[in-house]
Amino acid sequence: MTELLTCAQMRAIEAAAIASGSVTGLDLMERAGIGVIEAVFDEWPAMAETSHHAVVLCGPGNNGGDGFVVARLLKQRGWGVDVFLYGDPDKLPTDARTNYERWCEAGEVKTYRLDPAPLIDDFIRYPDEFDLLVDAVFGTGLKRPFRGIFASMADDTVKVLLKENGVRVVSVDVPSGVCSDSGRPLMWAISADLTVSFHRMKLGHVLGFGAVMSGKAVVKDIGLESWPHPRVGQLPPPVGVGGGSSAVPPSNVVNLVTGPSKSLKKHSTHKYSHGHALVLSGPTGQTGAARLAARGALRIGAGVVTVASPKSAMLENAMQLTAIMIHEADGPQALKRTLEDERINALCLGPALGLDSRASKLVAIALEAKRMTVLDADALTLLSQDEALFAALHPSCVLTPHAGEFKRLFPDLAEKLDAPASTGPAYSKVDATREAAKRAGCTVLCKGPDTVIASPDGQASVNASLYERAAPWLATAGSGDVLAGFITGLMARGFSPHHAAETGAYLHSECALSFGAGLIAEDLPEELPKVFTALGI
Repeated sequence: MTELLTCAQMRAIEAAAIASGSVTGLDLMERAGIGVIEAVFDEWPAMAETSHHAVVLCGPGNNGGDGFVVARLLKQRGWGVDVFLYGDPDKLPTDARTNYERWCEAGEVKTYRLDPAPLIDDFIRYPDEFDLLVDAVFGTGLKRPFRGIFASMADDTVKVLLKENGVRVVSVDVPSGVCSDSGRPLMWAISADLTVSFHRMKLGHVLGFGAVMSGKAVVKDIGLESWPHPRVGQLPPPVGVGGGSSAVPPSNVVNLVTGPSKSLKKHSTHKYSHGHALVLSGPTGQTGAARLAARGALRIGAGVVTVASPKSAMLENAMQLTAIMIHEADGPQALKRTLEDERINALCLGPALGLDSRASKLVAIALEAKRMTVLDADALTLLSQDEALFAALHPSCVLTPHAGEFKRLFPDLAEKLDAPASTGPAYSKVDATREAAKRAGCTVLCKGPDTVIASPDGQASVNASLYERAAPWLATAGSGDVLAGFITGLMARGFSPHHAAETGAYLHSECALSFGAGLIAEDLPEELPKVFTALGI
């Protein structure tokens, strides 16, 4: 996993490094500027070969200071550089002011202290005369809507104009106007082709519209790797993979899932040592979803998988199941008898199960068994309609809602998440999923390109199918059923609910990336062997 940081965490890390006396704010600013230049030339090598023309927009804080460094370094390479400052030079922070003065030895700065009425100004008049626009206006600490003359860069007309003229836009830290803790635009934001962050990615690079506005996000080292994460207010620090203290409660841990655990490997032993997963089937004509989930559970390594089927659907299921066993469970009492087999250690409830009283009773019986349990699709709708059923949730459960199901389960949290963001840090999908997990008393996986997994103790992870891991082919019927099966199979194998949800979401994306265009849900489990081989499992 790769750590994701909030603005407050990043500032605390920088402050601790500076307070130690081993590095200065100016050192960090210089390294940031160098990192931006390196990232630009890595992304567009032709720009490193000959001189070009850049426009650098600097804001009134330290992000503007980074911009002055970028301008100076480009100038030293023979580039033409125009620099614009929104704010009063005399009010710049100390380090930013120093870099402003260093730039002034090489070139001039056009300064705006007020918000002029016209949106079109000097840096818009000649987009065919410059190649690179550097957005160093507002970075990670933005707390109010993006305003001022440079906000014209967020205007759709200007964005089109820049694109048509081939101007590349690079943002420093985050695109100005994007909340770095939530990925939500505070009213509007600049759209970058490349965003250069430092030390670690921020939550806003993978949540909400953050990835869309960032274009491509890269991270540059500025020499903070050796610094432990200090406490931020009342929150404990993030804990890196393979590090951190077990004594630190994980209420502020946020990770970007980038790979599965070695525990996916199997050892030579008998099938039941890898668990027995039970998937509940819907009635006749609604059995396909359960079979997709069951296939996912089997392919991901559960030793035994059984579909519990109504009597009326036994033939329909039997005609399409081979390695997956089938067991008649025609009603709640039959399911209760089935669950007397203690080898069944993981349950999958919901895919096309139905919304009638029979289905509700089946979910109630399954929850009473206190086994590892995934609740998806119809089971989530049933939970949203029945307070007693919701109250029966236990810590071994995983809920897997998409946005609509999340809204039905947690309408107040969804309302907060959907409300326009006017101040930062804005309410994020991580915030909402953490609150949902605490309320439900179990792990919640909220689906999307920015899938968030959170548990009642505050542990949170993000599986970002974004940037080079974008997998739009997952938007296909039955994809979520397979994910539910993946998670069920992993829990049958002994994974904790949170670990199973993380790993299942990661492998789900990897299967889609491996298969590519034309993917349908049935392809996902069948792609797992290829993915496992590529991962060395």
